[in-house]
Amino acid sequence: MTLYIALDDTDTRESRGTGRLARAIAHDLGNSGYQLAGVSRHQLLVHPDIPYTSHNSCAVIHLENGRDIDSVFEQVKELMISDFIVGSDPGLAVAGQKDVPPEITAFGLEAKMTVRTKDEAYALARKCGIRLAGLGGTDGGVIGALAGIGLAASGNDGRYVLLGNLRDFSGDIRVEDLLSAGVSRVESISGESLATGIVRVRKFPKPAIRDRTAVLYVEERGGMYHEVIRD
Repeated sequence: MTLYIALDDTDTRESRGTGRLARAIAHDLGNSGYQLAGVSRHQLLVHPDIPYTSHNSCAVIHLENGRDIDSVFEQVKELMISDFIVGSDPGLAVAGQKDVPPEITAFGLEAKMTVRTKDEAYALARKCGIRLAGLGGTDGGVIGALAGIGLAASGNDGRYVLLGNLRDFSGDIRVEDLLSAGVSRVESISGESLATGIVRVRKFPKPAIRDRTAVLYVEERGGMYHEVIRD
């Protein structure tokens, strides 16, 4: 069973970001014997009424053999508390893919378009049996954490910021190498699947999550394919 571990609001403008913390925790879980499937980033609403650090995105760790949800929840909770940043408002949510009902995914989709509250998040998590906790500050991160669970479970939102060894790639990359490294499909913005060619990426490849697969979108410019970032 795929297990989703969602983190939000774990940082300040001066600290390391939530994505970096999620990758560090994913590494620790891997060392504990869990099979890491990736870490994804999910964009939420940017609005004057929502306090956020930079872009209001949450991070979700994907585990393939996370059967003991309570144990994983407690392990990640301890790791987050030990790395608490003063001024942050961290939230944590953990759920198995099969345990995420449509209401949680709907909450995540709504959080991309409207302002939600932590009271709504707590109430919905209790109703649906989703493990959700605020770990300091105002606990405001529970909104994005619960939203992240729903969005990850949808299988059609966000993009991978950690997948296999893709972070080792940069610059101009062969399509064949991307496919061998974990990208499920390289697709042009017109819908054509590519088997060959060179793709220029920014920093490292960030494939979108579509139909629970990793799709790297590209467009042709100047005789070369360029990565197109999609959430």
